[in-house]
Amino acid sequence: MFTSIILAAGMGTRMKSAMPKVLHRVCGKPLCKWVIDASKTAGADKTVTVIGHCADLVKAELSGETEFALQAEQKGTGHAVIQAMDHIKAAKGNIVILNGDTPLITAEMIQNAVEYHASSGNRATVITAVLPDAAGYGRIVRGADGGVLRIVEQKDARDEEKKIREVNSGMYVFDAQSLAYALGEIKPNNAQGEYYLTDTLEILLAAGKKVGAYTIEDNDEIRGINDRLQLSEAEKIMQARINAYHMKNGVTMRIPESIYIEAGVEIGNDTEIGSNVTLKNGTKIGSGCVVGQGSTLDNAVIKDNVNILNSVIINSTVGEHTTVGPFAYIRPDCTVGEHVKVGDFVELKNSTIDDGTKISHLTYIGDSDVGKNVNFGCGTVTVNYDGKKKYRTTIGDDSFIGCNTNLVSPVNVGKGAYIAAGSTITDDIPEGTLSIARARQINKAEWKKDRRK
Repeated sequence: MFTSIILAAGMGTRMKSAMPKVLHRVCGKPLCKWVIDASKTAGADKTVTVIGHCADLVKAELSGETEFALQAEQKGTGHAVIQAMDHIKAAKGNIVILNGDTPLITAEMIQNAVEYHASSGNRATVITAVLPDAAGYGRIVRGADGGVLRIVEQKDARDEEKKIREVNSGMYVFDAQSLAYALGEIKPNNAQGEYYLTDTLEILLAAGKKVGAYTIEDNDEIRGINDRLQLSEAEKIMQARINAYHMKNGVTMRIPESIYIEAGVEIGNDTEIGSNVTLKNGTKIGSGCVVGQGSTLDNAVIKDNVNILNSVIINSTVGEHTTVGPFAYIRPDCTVGEHVKVGDFVELKNSTIDDGTKISHLTYIGDSDVGKNVNFGCGTVTVNYDGKKKYRTTIGDDSFIGCNTNLVSPVNVGKGAYIAAGSTITDDIPEGTLSIARARQINKAEWKKDRRK
């Protein structure tokens, strides 16, 4: 059991963005949300996010996910943690301090650090990494017993200390009481007039408290995001993790490095994902499906054994054994049944398509309720908008809609009705009726000759 304090108050000026840095997204999830979720999965009974720059935006985005503490002025990392002092004093266990811009952190690492902290009898544990090139990082100076003596910043390090490759990640585990004591003792004794969290370690050491270090295995976990380049690098690493997770769970991927899958997507086993596919948050795909090259699914629910070819599906559900595409566009609020065919260049919007219906090509169905086993001819359009309001069309089971039919809403087509090709339907069609709504053909034999004259 521990309380997690996440530092997310900074401006992030190098992002060159009006959006707070911690709200920029990696694989569909804000940077800070990755850290919050990792903390909860690791066993945090409370998360407290320290906010400052654009606090209202951050609070709105993360509302319900975490508690908040406000750092109205950015006066250093120690000052940021002090803003959560009420939570620290109320905590019964440990305090884990994390950074809101490190989306690659894992719950396993946090758990391991907390367990190491407890088993070592430390009052404070610095989470560290050993880097091939430690330039720019604070170095960990250890004593003969392996304990931490101090953290030396790059600008203050002597030549011998600059050779140290173990660095401070900026993340810590503290005993709550020891942290509260040390925060009460730190002073802004530096040119910037800031309160440094690292000073708490020397305060605890001076008080005879044990300070240790937990060294992580995967250096990517401490990657902070400061600019768009680092954001893209983190997303690439996270995408590889997500894709590897799905492949290990029985999903086949064609050229996995070209496939973009956001956090929270669910995919059943024996499903195949083609190259250059985008699967966005909220999407759930069943087993035995094929999502073909170039498709985009956004908050789509796809049942088992569905075949999707180079198509877009947004905020909609597709039933079992249905085929979609190529080049179909299923817009929000559609429910497509089982054994349905949604063919090439078909667009659906805010419609229900029941089982067994065939919409093979070049058709628009909007604001409609379509029954079972309906056949749509090429070029059918539901004319659902009069320039001010949208209206619904209802089509009964077993109806046959001829090619190039316009259904001018609101209109009802009865069960088993037939509509002749080229018709424009403006009135309801009774059940089992053939409707022909087109002008009679007239051939004018001399028209071309007369026109030339």
